[in-house]
Amino acid sequence: MEYTTILLGVFIAYVIFKALTRKSKNLPPGPHVLPIIGNLHLVGSIPHKSILKLAEKYGPIMSLQFGQIPTIVVSSPSMAKEILQKQDISFAGKRIPDALNAHNHWQFSVVWLPANSLWRTLRKILTSNIFTNNRLEASQHLRSQKVRDLVEYCKKSGEKGEAVEIGQAAYRTSLNLLSSTIFSKDLADYYSETGAPREFKDAIWNILVESVKPNLADFFPILSMFDLQGIKQRASVHFGKGLKIMENLVNERLEHRELHGATHNDILDIFLNYCDEHPEEIDRHRVKHTILDLFIAGTDTTSSVTEWTMAELIKNPHVMKKAKDELSQVIGKGKSLEESDVARLPYLRCIMKEALRKHPPGPFLFPRRPEEDVEVAGYTIPKGSQVLVSIYALGRDPESWKDPLTFNPERFLDSELDFRGNHFEMLPFGAGRRSCPGLPMAVRMVPLILGSLINSFDWQLDGGMKPEDLSMEEKVGLTAQLAHSLKIVPTPVKEE
Repeated sequence: MEYTTILLGVFIAYVIFKALTRKSKNLPPGPHVLPIIGNLHLVGSIPHKSILKLAEKYGPIMSLQFGQIPTIVVSSPSMAKEILQKQDISFAGKRIPDALNAHNHWQFSVVWLPANSLWRTLRKILTSNIFTNNRLEASQHLRSQKVRDLVEYCKKSGEKGEAVEIGQAAYRTSLNLLSSTIFSKDLADYYSETGAPREFKDAIWNILVESVKPNLADFFPILSMFDLQGIKQRASVHFGKGLKIMENLVNERLEHRELHGATHNDILDIFLNYCDEHPEEIDRHRVKHTILDLFIAGTDTTSSVTEWTMAELIKNPHVMKKAKDELSQVIGKGKSLEESDVARLPYLRCIMKEALRKHPPGPFLFPRRPEEDVEVAGYTIPKGSQVLVSIYALGRDPESWKDPLTFNPERFLDSELDFRGNHFEMLPFGAGRRSCPGLPMAVRMVPLILGSLINSFDWQLDGGMKPEDLSMEEKVGLTAQLAHSLKIVPTPVKEE
């Protein structure tokens, strides 16, 4: 206890000394900074909402202090464009959450690596070999099958009068889509989960949980060596389980390749082929981390967007009716949806855009880190600070959106605004060189899931709850999620 007290005293003295001796810089405006904690007391339980209110007071570029970390928050399209496009090279670095030091994961992650040679190699493999139009066209039968599995699960639940937990059902669908695309096998079961599939699903989920927990070491890096909350230790356990399953699957594939050659032509084969052809650029150890990254980033995003969209449709039955009418006219009532049909469903696409505007998968882009002082809008962004682009604020900017709190897909019917990183009014998947490489798959998968759920079933809230009573409160994870899981009862629609 005495040793801990001494350490704590030294730490507090160090922080106060640093605060008192910090050079005055031309920072953007922001609230008064308290000793030691800075502005952490202003963040609240839903940080993106608290920070939006602060931005409304202090402006579209704002300075906060999170413990030892100077933090710049950007909340307008023009400022986002400055950071992500005009000066993207200056802001290409990332501030690494302490939990991702577990198994040194960030050093192999296309999300967190600096823009070095390994990052360029991984990015090239993903964008030029995996998420290309030709590759995605060739694998669309897999996505269709996974969505048919989801529809069948919902149908069986409806026949028994049971509610479907939409977020979890979509999570299993996206997990199986990724696993079948990567490994040519499913890793989740709608009805029962045991053994490695359950262990892997739990590992991915727990990695997400630990990665987003408020961590003292992220605000006071000097505390990282102590792991006072045990976050890094728990993350290490979960990463270890996930990586072990990855290793087993890779070894299983290597044995198959020795006997039969590269016959699967899936993502794992692409990575292993690249390892054989370019051993100086990437090895199998890095492949395990990269594939784990795909699961971490891909599963929660799809389930979150699906759940929020279905909640908005339940909350706004007139929008649901318009979507059903369009699907009935174009596809046929109750009939199966294919990816190629989405191009003929403009209102469905508008629904997805509106959901991504109002409920982006992540309320902030991953924090950027300038390696030198950078000038933006006449202010100095200090070296080593973290820069947060608030996607949540962009989608609620009253200068960009009329009635931004209203769910109104019609706003996109005569608009060319899109979410692919070209329009800074909404950036759910980022922009520039650090944008999400999995975007091409997401824009195929999400409307296919949504259209299938809308066209195949009529939906009612569980327990006779009325739409106006549905809570839209949020909780924060890797994505902003509904605080209370959406549970709705499906009634199968007869084909016409």
